[in-house]
Amino acid sequence: MTLFDVNKKDTLQKNAPLAQRMRPQTLDEILGQDHIIGQGKLLRRAIETDKLSSLIFWGTPGCGKTTIASVIANVTNKFYASLNAVTDGVADLRKVTAAAEENLSMYGRQTILFIDEIHRFNKGQQDALLPSVEKGLIVLIGATTQNPYFSLNPALLSRSMVFELKPLQKADVEQILRRSCEDVKRGLGTYKLHVTQDAIDHLCNCSQGDARIALNGLELAVLSSRPDKNGVRVIDLSVVEESVQRPAVVYDNTGDDHYDIISAFIKSMRGSDPDATVYYLARMLDAGEDPMFIARRIVIHACEDVGLADPHALQVAQSAASAVQFIGMPEGRIILAEAAIYVAKAPKSNSVICAIDAALSQVRSGKNGPVPDHLKDSHYAGAKQLGHGVGYQYPHDDPSGWLPQQYLPNNLTDAVFYRENPRDYKGFTRPEKGRGK
Repeated sequence: MTLFDVNKKDTLQKNAPLAQRMRPQTLDEILGQDHIIGQGKLLRRAIETDKLSSLIFWGTPGCGKTTIASVIANVTNKFYASLNAVTDGVADLRKVTAAAEENLSMYGRQTILFIDEIHRFNKGQQDALLPSVEKGLIVLIGATTQNPYFSLNPALLSRSMVFELKPLQKADVEQILRRSCEDVKRGLGTYKLHVTQDAIDHLCNCSQGDARIALNGLELAVLSSRPDKNGVRVIDLSVVEESVQRPAVVYDNTGDDHYDIISAFIKSMRGSDPDATVYYLARMLDAGEDPMFIARRIVIHACEDVGLADPHALQVAQSAASAVQFIGMPEGRIILAEAAIYVAKAPKSNSVICAIDAALSQVRSGKNGPVPDHLKDSHYAGAKQLGHGVGYQYPHDDPSGWLPQQYLPNNLTDAVFYRENPRDYKGFTRPEKGRGK
């Protein structure tokens, strides 16, 4: 590298956006992905020992896929090349593989090929990667925002290790922002800054786990603000609202707002008001509430307030919770809205929660009798001699599928815990009243 090349690189770095300048350069600088690059984890060991196989990084935008690839390039003893599946094709791939073959034969060093948006490659382009991967000419690192098990060829997946990256948590984004404000060499540390906590919180909430969005907003806020008479640039909530073109939502994830809005959300579903339900859902999502917290509340509500009036509500709610975890945000908002609206529109019955709470109250009272002998386990030697199972009537022996028989302990034969609501799913109806005594 000539002096001209060094100066050119420095100039490009200085003029790069803050998000690019602050990109981590070591594994220890990477935040939010301890489950794959924490101390002792498989990927970290492979990187540190330079024993990498081909990798697929899957995650939401701004969670660190490109960053980890660039760190790998810095710390391993391999050549590095990069392509973008949106703009590059097979011809570009052939140039890289030809250079990789030459580097391997001349220097004995493999080439890391990073392909961003790898899911944009069609089947033929993905297949073109296979020979170079199999020969060991390149170590492929692919980055994708789509589920690789659906978007990539099985042959390519079978030769790669897939790592799912999680969206950055608010604490991670806040640490990145503060690090950027203090870093003199790569960040904004040469400016005299006073960034308020409200401003930091708003940038974190707007980012939705994407550090790039938060850093872009911070940089614009700083560069567009004039210093005060003391030379300090004050970055408060009003400034960052303008820089990200989005007003702050009054919402405290741990305070009254959190509890008040989730309470209003639940009561709106209970009150069968889909408009209010989706409104409070939108307020929580826009303020950065944990989508899985919301999903759990919908699942609980489907049992507590819908219950047996519509047993399918639980299936819808649980499917939504799984889908949100599988898909992630922002698309997860559609899934949550569907489940919340369904539950809001469903008929309501609280007979299930009343039944279990009444039964628990009886159990905790201490006035519980022994299991009747005919219901006790009889699948062991000597059970019949003890009278266990004797007299038990197998319901399937009757054409109706039911026989009158005592199931509760002797001292509770008149107890009623489940009181049927007229709106409850009827299910099986016993041919005659009574439970057998």
